[in-house]
Formats: sequence, structure tokens, C-alpha cells
Amino acid sequence: MRDFYPVLRVLGALLAFFSLGMLVPCVISWMHADGLRHVWALSAAISFACGAALWAGLRDYRHELQPRHGIFLVSFTWLLLPLFATLPLMWALDGIGRPLPFTHAYFEAVSGLTTTGATVLAKLDELPVSINVWRTFLQWLGGMGILVLAVAILPLLGVGGSQLFKAEVAGPIKDSKLTPRVKETAKGLWGIYATFSAACFLAYWAGGMSAIDALMHMFSTVSLGGLSSHDASFAHFASPLLEAVAVLFMLAASCNFALYFVAVRKGHWRGFWRDAEMRATLAALLGGGVLVAAVLWAKGVYGPMEALRHGLFHAVSVGSTTGYATVDYLHWPVFAPLFMLLLSGVATSAGSTGCGIKMVRMLILVKQARREMTRLVHPRAVQPVTLGSVVVDHRVIFSVLAFMLVYGVTTISLSMLLVLSDLDPVTAFSAVLASVNCTGPGLGSVGPAGNFSGLTSFQLWVCTFAMVLGRLEMLSFIALLTPSFWRK
Repeated sequence: MRDFYPVLRVLGALLAFFSLGMLVPCVISWMHADGLRHVWALSAAISFACGAALWAGLRDYRHELQPRHGIFLVSFTWLLLPLFATLPLMWALDGIGRPLPFTHAYFEAVSGLTTTGATVLAKLDELPVSINVWRTFLQWLGGMGILVLAVAILPLLGVGGSQLFKAEVAGPIKDSKLTPRVKETAKGLWGIYATFSAACFLAYWAGGMSAIDALMHMFSTVSLGGLSSHDASFAHFASPLLEAVAVLFMLAASCNFALYFVAVRKGHWRGFWRDAEMRATLAALLGGGVLVAAVLWAKGVYGPMEALRHGLFHAVSVGSTTGYATVDYLHWPVFAPLFMLLLSGVATSAGSTGCGIKMVRMLILVKQARREMTRLVHPRAVQPVTLGSVVVDHRVIFSVLAFMLVYGVTTISLSMLLVLSDLDPVTAFSAVLASVNCTGPGLGSVGPAGNFSGLTSFQLWVCTFAMVLGRLEMLSFIALLTPSFWRK
């Protein structure tokens, strides 16, 4: 265990840094006089003290972090930070006469930080504003990854920072240096993220939202999280203009942020539009929206313009793993909600704020399948798998195949656990799929008109575990369970 003391030291620093985020709802609470300022101040003080004590107690352990240290730190970050994020939720809700059990509070915190957007809370419109700000702000922090942010601004993570970056960031950008130093790369990505956030806030505000609503929905849009401060979700605003703004920023956040970084830094915008994964992501989301709209029109659910409005908004929202809703789409023909839920597993790009399998893996799988079919007819043909003009290494292909196997086994196993706990199969499968993909709403009782509050404590823990696995892309966390991980 002593080998992991340097990791625990950094984990303490991350916790202390995370505690500063609680000052955001503290300021909001003071501005809106919702009576909870002391809750946020106390929660921040306790979190900072625990983090500082862990850091100070292990200050002599400054060894270089290895790849397995990065995996350990990332995994435990997404388990520990929600633990402290539950403190203000439990104390604040208890203070207003709506006590929240620990299981439910931890589920809510994990849902926020993993940008899932599932919730166990009802009557959101009646909650003190600072609680809703905290829920959505957690998503904004988790969107690009708090570890990437820490690498960008905390000098104490300069040593071994590359290991943290590689363990946290999904997809191909972890192995390609956008700048000579990882810290500069992390700063660049968060700079793009912050720019998108500012633009989204201004667009929502100009479109008719109040400033506080624009802030909260900006948090949950650019992070592709989808938590709202209203029970009716985006239907509360009943505005085609705001829905169009949301679609625009959800599409932008679904693409690889590294492409924006390179385009801005080097002016290579042509390279941005030529990226195969980006084109596939936009084609899947927009094409999926048109398909859903066509189904709604053909089935007589809406007229052509209404079908296009609702079909495009919900396909992009669910497919991008955001999860906003303006209608209860479970009343649509069953093809539409099932298609959108499945789309959420594949549509977002690696390096985006979305989760799921990621489009780049699907492209590699399709090209590998095409190569194998060609080999059946021409056994001696040499046909490498390529993405754009780059040949995909065999190790990457094997990694994708391993990920798909683990993804399938995990989804089926957790779904069967929920069925074993007497949850109906539709709700069980969709709850796990929505949790693993960090989508939020599923089907059945966890659909857009409901939430996860009806699940038992055991079922909530299964979904919580699924959210953490989905955020860590499974392999990182499962590696912790292997004996070889713990051997030097």
C-alpha cells in the first residue's frame, strides 16, 4: 500500500481543490438569500480540511507517478469526490424538511459528476436555487474531467501529470500530444470548454432564459449532462428558439474538443471538417433526428414541422447523452425511444464530454468487419484498417474488441442483477444502459416523465456502479480488480 502513498497525496490535493467548487453555490445562496449559505461554507471547510490533511500527512511521498498510479487515482477520484459532494445535498435537503438518504444522495452526486443526468429528486422547481446550481455545476466540473482541470492549473500535479491525463481522457487524444507539455494541452482543452460555456450562457440568456436558468442549463448542456432545475426539463421554457440553441451546443459538445483546440491554435479548420469521426458523429445525430422525425410524421403523431422540431431535439439530446426532454417520448411509437437510447451508446466522439462506446470505436469495428469480409473472398489481400489517412495499429483494434466485450458483458450482467431484484426487464435494461452510457433517462419507470427515485437502494447502487464504470470506460476500473495491478 505504501507504493500508493504518492497517489493518496495527490488525491488529497484534488479534494482540497474540489472543495473550492462549493463556494459557487455558497455565493449563489448569499445572492438569492435561500438560507443555505452556512451549509455550503461548512461543507467546503470539511472537504478542504480532509483534503489538506491527506496532502500534508503524505507530503514526503513525491515519487513519479506510473501508469497504474494514474488508473488508481482516476478511479478513486470518481468514487471519493461524490462522497463529499453528498454532504451539502444531505444537509441542505434535511434543513428544508426533505431528508435524503445517503444512498440517494450519493447516487445524485455520482450522476452529476459523471454527467449522467439521472435524478432521484422531485419538485425541482421548489428546491432552493443553490441546490440546483450545485447539481448542475457538478456536471460542468465532470464534463471535461476534474483531473484534466487539475493538471491544467495545479503545479503540484506537474510531476506525473501525463499519467493522469492519459488515464482520464478517453480515446485517441490521450496518445497524441497537442502541445509539447501535457499541462498546456489540458489548459487548451479547458480554454475551449470555458469559451463554449460562455457562449452557451449568453445564447440562453439572449434567448429568453433568466440569468440563473441560463447559468444552470449552460452547465448541463456543454457537459452533455442534462440535469435541469425544473421538473418539466426543457419543456418548462416552451421555446423553439431555446431548443435550437440547445441542439447547436449539444452537437458542438459531442465532437472532439481536441479538434477545436488544433483548429484555433494552428488555424487548421480544413482538418477539422475532414475528421472522419466528427463527420460520423454529426451524421449520426442529425441523421437520427431526421429519421425519428420521419417516423413521427409517418405515424401521424405530429405534423411535418412539429415532427422535425421534436424529433431532432430529442434525438440529439438523448443521442448525445444529454437527456433533456420537452415531451414524454415514451408515448411515441416504440421505435423512436429505443432507437434514441441505443444511439446514445455510439454517437459522441472521443475527446468530447459525452460517454458511451464512442464513435471512433464504432468506425474501427465497422472497418475491421469489412476487412474480415474481404479476406473471406480474397485471403491474401492486404487491407489495413484506416481512419482518414492514418493506419490503425493492431493494438488499438485489439483494445477496441476487448472494450466491446467488457461493455457487453457489463451491460448484460448488471441488467440481470436488476431483473433478479424484481425490476421489470424494460426498466432494468434501459436503466443500466442509460447509466453505463451516462445518458440519464431510460425507458419504463425511469423514462423522461419519471426518475430513479422508485428504485430500491440495491438497484440504485447497481446504477451508481454502472455510472462510474461508464465514466471510466470500464477497463480502467476493472484493471483495479486484477492481481497483476497490485504487483510492482
